[in-house]
This record gives sequence, C-alpha cells and structure tokens, in this order.
Amino acid sequence: MKRLCVMATMVGLSVGCVFGQKEEIRLVEPDKGRGEGVMKVLEKRKSERAFAEKDLSAQDLSDVLWAANGVNRPDGRRTAPSAINAQEVDVFVITREGAYVYDAKEHLLRLLTAGDFRKAVAAGQDFAADAPLSIVLAADVSRLRGDDERAKLIGAVDVGIVCQNINIACAAFGLATVPRATMDKETLTRVLKLKESHLLLMNNPVGYPKK
Repeated sequence: MKRLCVMATMVGLSVGCVFGQKEEIRLVEPDKGRGEGVMKVLEKRKSERAFAEKDLSAQDLSDVLWAANGVNRPDGRRTAPSAINAQEVDVFVITREGAYVYDAKEHLLRLLTAGDFRKAVAAGQDFAADAPLSIVLAADVSRLRGDDERAKLIGAVDVGIVCQNINIACAAFGLATVPRATMDKETLTRVLKLKESHLLLMNNPVGYPKK
C-alpha cells in the first residue's frame, strides 16, 4: 500500500492515500510553467462553495501550496511578500486524515494532529466541510517584533496576500475555493498547536468544482 501511495505521488495522482501514512509528506516539485496570463486568470477568479468528492492530485496540492507562500528565490524569500521579510504567515492543511503544517523551505507537510477536523474549519457552514481539504492561515506576530495593534494589522495584511495567492492559483488551475474567516478557532488552535502569538485569520476550502 505504501509503495502504491509513493508511486501515486510521483506521477501526480490523488493524494488521498498519501495523507496519514507518514509524519512528513514530501510534496512533488511544483510545476512553475502552469497557468495562463495574469489578466485571464483574474477574469476567471471567483468564489465557489460546491466541491466534488475527488481528492486533489499531488501536483495540484503541491502547486497551490507553493503559490500560497512557497520559496521562490535562493535566499529563501517567498511568493508572498511580508513586512521586514518576517515570513510570519504559517500555512496549515486540514484533510480528512489530519492537520498539517506546510514547511516551505523543505516543500513538505508535517503532521500535527491526526483526525478529520474539516468541520472545525466549516464551523457550521457545511459546504466548507465537503471540500477534500482546507488551507488555514495564521500570522505569528511575535516574528514582527511585537504583538501590539500595529503588528496585528501587518500580520492580517500579510495573511490577506497569501490568501489572494491561493485564490489566484485556484483560478489558474481550475480549482474551486472561497476565502473565509469563519472557523472554530478554539478547536483549530489546539489541533494546529498554535502559540499565543498566533492570529488565526483566514481559511480556503479547496477542491475540484462540483459539476
């Protein structure tokens, strides 16, 4: 079974069998040649709240996470800008198998807590729990050298930039998503093992459009 899962990841098939198998899930190399011109992608961008049951392919998962806040330069800087290059926005992935944190430097997912916490992301909006996964964004304002109101504002702005990267990437790749602020923050703070300095701000359910 594990061998089949590894093969599926290598050829970009469904990632459903990959989640839950390991403490770390190395993502396939992002395909940086995908997509259309920026104006065409912006024309296609829209919020969608209906998702097919099909799991994301390994390639789509890799590409969306890299677009969100991946490393795009040899010096470790990211696809999303951040104030004073603090890189304070943490990207988490919630699936039916568990809650993971995205390690941009290694381009892999690390398991934080096993279990299906998609309903905690949905927080009563059932359509969000139907998505095969959700990307959750939190800003660790301690990396901005303080937790005052200005740091919180900057953290919120930087989360918004990462969220928009996700929206644009999904439009480019033919994926459905919608930016949301609603979620069960108490449960997610626990399962994502967040610190007091984390601001849990946004989430994007992601999947294939329901036809």
